[in-house]
Parts: sequence; structure tokens; C-alpha cells
Amino acid sequence: MLKRLEVIGKTWLAWVASWLLWRPGRAAAARARLTSAKTVLLVRVDHRVGEALLNTPLLEALAGRYQVDVLVHPRVARVLEGHPLVRRVLTTERRWALRRQSWDVVLNCSNWDVPSVTGALTSRLVGHRSAVIGPSIGVGGRLMDIAVAPRADTRSERLQRLHLLSPLGLAQREPRLSFRAPKVSAGVQWLVEACRASPHAIVNPGGRLDWRRVPAPVFMAAARALVAVGRTPVITWGPGEEPLAKEIASTVPGAVLAPATTLDDLAALMSAAGLTVCNNTGPMHLSVAVEAPTLALFLHMSVERWGHRWAPHVMLDLTPQMGDQAAMGREVAAAVTRLAGG
Repeated sequence: MLKRLEVIGKTWLAWVASWLLWRPGRAAAARARLTSAKTVLLVRVDHRVGEALLNTPLLEALAGRYQVDVLVHPRVARVLEGHPLVRRVLTTERRWALRRQSWDVVLNCSNWDVPSVTGALTSRLVGHRSAVIGPSIGVGGRLMDIAVAPRADTRSERLQRLHLLSPLGLAQREPRLSFRAPKVSAGVQWLVEACRASPHAIVNPGGRLDWRRVPAPVFMAAARALVAVGRTPVITWGPGEEPLAKEIASTVPGAVLAPATTLDDLAALMSAAGLTVCNNTGPMHLSVAVEAPTLALFLHMSVERWGHRWAPHVMLDLTPQMGDQAAMGREVAAAVTRLAGG
């Protein structure tokens, strides 16, 4: 009930703001401004690591032509700080102070199928002197100078987000995810070096949402398959996930339990090991961003929308096997064997 009231309140606020902030000729003036634009601010206000990484293809598409800043939730600033294509990482806790700054273009990178009032309002407020571009959906579209309708030929989140660049003439490029050069913690360096020295693989069984997590026995089957093809499984874990990782590591002879890792540590391990098995979650996008071959396991989520379907990555939808963990384990073990070249 509280969430519904919040949504209603934000929607009402967006309607009022769209009326108060309306200016005649705004769209035409914005399009004229695009011809000489040099600076761009990307806005994404949620706190998910994967969503921040899904903005990195836009950085590559804009590189060389624009100076790019990003405005993100404070919890995901760490994802984009130090990225070679980002000039500045700004956070939403100071969004009102940002009104003293200006960019030629503000790009609202919100959802293309579900209205994001917060993203639209934030983009409009910080972009009061900018050409504001964003999805056309819902009342948020009324706050944009240039509202972009979604592509009809794909549901891919990466491609739909890149399509927001179409007013700039950049939508035809299809860059992929990227990440900075990781800085490894001293306590993890030994494991990174071990992964480089002999065949390893990262097994990351956790995830933010339980209902999207593949059961632990399926990851045990994946780890056994890795051992069978001569790779050492390294079981990694995030906050609150150590018991799950210990359970898998203790059940699979030859598996190694990783120490606690930072985001940079995890990126370095994935890159060094050269193979990742994980759920459809933030670490999946991170593994793809560091160009590690990735076997991602999906439950109840669209592979077409959230997956990365290009070689060498494999996106496996296990939803049809729900309720039969043995069948899921066999399918994942077979996919591991193929991807590991066993």
C-alpha cells in the first residue's frame, strides 16, 4: 500500500511538473542544441550494480565526440568511478546542487517499458538549461524535450538503452559493456595469480533476489563439471552469501572458497579465471564487462531482455526445469563442459 501511494504521489508530481515546466518551442530548441553539443550527463537513479554497468555501452558510443558525466545513486558510484570514459561521477544525494551546473545534453536512462518518474524528474531538474532526452513512456515522457519511442524489433535492455542516443545520430553503433582496470586488494592478489597460473573458473551462486537464484545443488553440479574438465572452481560471494558459498565449496572436492572481495577484486578474479558461472544478477554483467566467458543462469526473467547473447557467453533459461533440480543440474553441467572445452 505504501509503495502504491508513493507511485501515485510521484506520478501526480510529474504531471504538475510537466505543466509548470512546459515551454513553447522547447523540442525544436533542444534539437537545434544537439548540433553543437559537447557535454552529456547520463542519469540513472537506482542502486543496482547491473543497471550501472548497462550504461557503459553508451559511454563507448559517446566517446571521442562528447565529454561524459554520470549521475547515479550513491551506492553504485563505485561501479563507474575510474572508468576511462567517464569525466565525473556525480551522485543523486546532491542533485539540487547540480542545478548550478549545465550540460548540453542530459540523457534520462530510465526504463523503456515502465515509467520511472524519479528518473524523469531528476533529469528535468538538473537539465533545466539542457536538451533533455529520455524514454517516451508515461508521464515521464512529457518532461523530456525529446521523447524517444522504444525500438519495436528488440527487447534487449542494452539495445533499447543505446537507442536513446538516436537523436544524436549514434544509435546504430552497438558497443558492449566495459569496466575499469581493477585494483586488487592485497588479500586477494594470491588468488588472482593462481587463476592466471592454471585453469580456474569463478562460480558465483548468489544474487540480490532469492526468487531469481538457481538452487545451490545446481551450482554444485556446475562446480563438479568444472573439476571434471580440469578447472578449479573458485566460489565467490557477496554480503550475506558466505554460508551459501561455504556449503557449495565444502560439497565439491577441489573447490576453493574465495575470501571476501570488493567489486574490483571480483572483476580481477573473473578476468584472470577466464570463465564465470553465475545467476542473472550484477556479477553476470560484471563478468561480461571484463570479457570473461560467462554462463548465466536465468529464472523467471527474460533472457532476451537482460542477457548478453554473443560468443563466448551462454545465457541459459532454466525456468522450464523449475521443480526438477536434477534436470537443471544436468543441463548446467553439460553447458559448463561445452563452454570449458572439456
